[in-house]
Amino acid sequence: MPIKSKIVDLSRVLAGPIAGMILGDLGADVIKVERPGTGDETRGYGPPFDDRGQSAYFLSVNRNKKSVALDFQRIEDREVVIRLIDEADVVIENFLPGQLEKVGLFRDGLLAANPCLIWCTISGFGDGSDRPGYDFVTQAESGWMSITGDPNGEPMKVGVALADVIAGKDAAAAILARLLERAEGGISVEGRKVEISLITSAVAALVNVAQSVLVSGNDAARWGNAHPNLVPYQLFQTRDRPIVIAVGSDSQWVPLANALGLHDLGKDPRLATNSGRLAKRGEVVDAIVEKLRADTADYWIDRLRAARVPCGEVKSVGEALRTVDASAAVGVESSVGGTVRLPPPTLDEHGAEVRLLGWRAFAR
Repeated sequence: MPIKSKIVDLSRVLAGPIAGMILGDLGADVIKVERPGTGDETRGYGPPFDDRGQSAYFLSVNRNKKSVALDFQRIEDREVVIRLIDEADVVIENFLPGQLEKVGLFRDGLLAANPCLIWCTISGFGDGSDRPGYDFVTQAESGWMSITGDPNGEPMKVGVALADVIAGKDAAAAILARLLERAEGGISVEGRKVEISLITSAVAALVNVAQSVLVSGNDAARWGNAHPNLVPYQLFQTRDRPIVIAVGSDSQWVPLANALGLHDLGKDPRLATNSGRLAKRGEVVDAIVEKLRADTADYWIDRLRAARVPCGEVKSVGEALRTVDASAAVGVESSVGGTVRLPPPTLDEHGAEVRLLGWRAFAR
C-alpha cells in the first residue's frame, strides 16, 4: 500500500534527497524547496548534464518531487513554506544548527503548531555540531577508509558516497517508523524529532567489522579484496579477467574444491571448517590462484555456478545497469518496490502551482 504523506524536503545534496525520493517512490507527495537562482547544489555537479541542462547527480535522487524556489529572507516566501509545513506530515532538512532560526523558521514552534508533524534533521556529526557533513570526511572518520584499499597501499574511500546513501536510507526508515507510531495512537513531541547523522550511520554500518574489534580488542586491518574472517572469499584472476569467489559456509568448500579440480584439498580434514581454512589461508589461496589462471572467467564461472558455489564476474557500472530497469531520465529502479510517478523537476518547475495551490498541486 502506498504511503499517503506530505513531505517538505528542505534538504540538499545527497542524504536528505535520497530519503525524500524513497518516500516519494513509496507514494508520498514530496515538495522540494530550493533556493532561487541556483537551487540544490547538485544541480551544478557535472558534467554530465542531460539535454535540459539537468545534472546526472541531481537526477539520481530527486524523482517523484515537485520543485518550488523560495527565498526564506522574503516574508511572502517564508509564509509559503510555513503554510506547507503546517499541513505536512514530515519535514526533511540538513541545515547547519541555527540557520533556519536565523530566517524565522523554528522547529519547535512548527512542531507545536502542527501536532502531526515529524521533523527529520540530517547532519554530518550529530545534534549541535556545526561541522558541514560531507561523505568523504565521514568515510575517513568512521573507520571505513582504514579498512578499504590494498593492504600495502594507502587508505581508500568507497567508490560511491555510501555514507550519504546509508544515512538517507536510515532517515527514510526512521521517518516511516515514526509515521507508523503516529498512526497507531499518537507520538510525543520528542518522538516527532528524528536526528540522523552521517557519522552515526557510517559507524553503525561497520557491523561485523566493528563487532570483531569489540570482541577481540584488536583494531581492524585492510584486506583489500580478501575477507578477514572467511577463506576463500576474495577476488581471483583468471586467464582473461577477474572473478570473485565467496565461500560463506563450510558446505560450499568441497563443491568449490571439486569444481576447481582441487580434490586433495577438498578431502583434507584440516580444511573442512572455515577456521581451518583461515589458519591455512596462504595454502588455500595459492592453490586456487594457480588453478584459475589456467582458464577463462566464463569457463570457471560456469563450473562454479553448476556446483552452486557463490561467485561472480567483475562487471563495469554500464554492464550492471543493463541488468536492471534504469533510464537517463529517472535513474535506477526503486530498491524498495516503489514506482516512478514524476521525473526529477527543473528548478522551480512547479513554483507557480505550489504557491497558489499548496498541497492541492498534487491533485492536478
